[in-house]
Amino acid sequence: MLLETRSSQEVTAPTPKPSGALSGMVLSASNLKRGSKGAEVRQLQAALVKLGHMTQAQVNTGPGIFGPKTQEALEKFQASHRVPATGFYGPLTRAALVKLGASLSRVKLPPKPPPTPSKGGVSLAQLKAIMTHLPTARAKLCLPHLNRAMQEAAITTRKRRAAFLAQLAHESVELVHFEELASGDDYEGRKDLGNIHKGDGRRYKGRGPIQLTGRNNYRAAGKALHIDLENHPKRAAAVDVGFRTAGWFWTSRKLNHYADLGNFREITRRINGGYNGLAHRQMYYRRALKVLA
Repeated sequence: MLLETRSSQEVTAPTPKPSGALSGMVLSASNLKRGSKGAEVRQLQAALVKLGHMTQAQVNTGPGIFGPKTQEALEKFQASHRVPATGFYGPLTRAALVKLGASLSRVKLPPKPPPTPSKGGVSLAQLKAIMTHLPTARAKLCLPHLNRAMQEAAITTRKRRAAFLAQLAHESVELVHFEELASGDDYEGRKDLGNIHKGDGRRYKGRGPIQLTGRNNYRAAGKALHIDLENHPKRAAAVDVGFRTAGWFWTSRKLNHYADLGNFREITRRINGGYNGLAHRQMYYRRALKVLA
């Protein structure tokens, strides 16, 4: 801890103020010195103004900034109360101020808000708060591609972002799995999915955070995004493409409309074909709405 030692310069001692002059004022219990900033400095400046060692006009040149004027005023106070005139706000100075009626408290500053993401995006802190099991390294890898895809798909409002992130969290196990674990054989011969050639079931199995599935969907997404996914289907499992296919799926099914209405159940039906895992999806949705508030 810095010690208050006598300044090499003599300071003329003003007339001491009577006890009780600072009654009701709360000052910082922390040490302050030239260069300090914030609410604690503003408190000290207010006390020095009340004691007549500083003018409000001087404070207004640097409120909350411990500069030369604040230091000079503090030295005047210290000299008038038999405290070494160092211009350092430490234990001896605080004791002198307490004798004048001030009380001490560590200032509780409001918590810093989470980083504000660009329009249509989410911050790393917000993403981690929604998907609590998502490894930080994976989150950092996914985040720029996720934000870009959300912007591209106009997923820019709180309700849209919450619904989108909730569905992705469930479908991809919090962005960990971008390829269906099953072989894809169940999709073999599914003409409704466009799987008309041998091997299409495996070739066009679910990929990406919303599990793009079937030749028809790979062809349509690739055409919309200008990526040849029909001939290179595994690209849909890459983070730079997967989030974009999820955004394409979202807009092609007009899911922003249902997100605006708060109809999360219908969004689930249009993604899943039913309501599989609805309660789990709704858990993420409620959490996302709270985090993004």
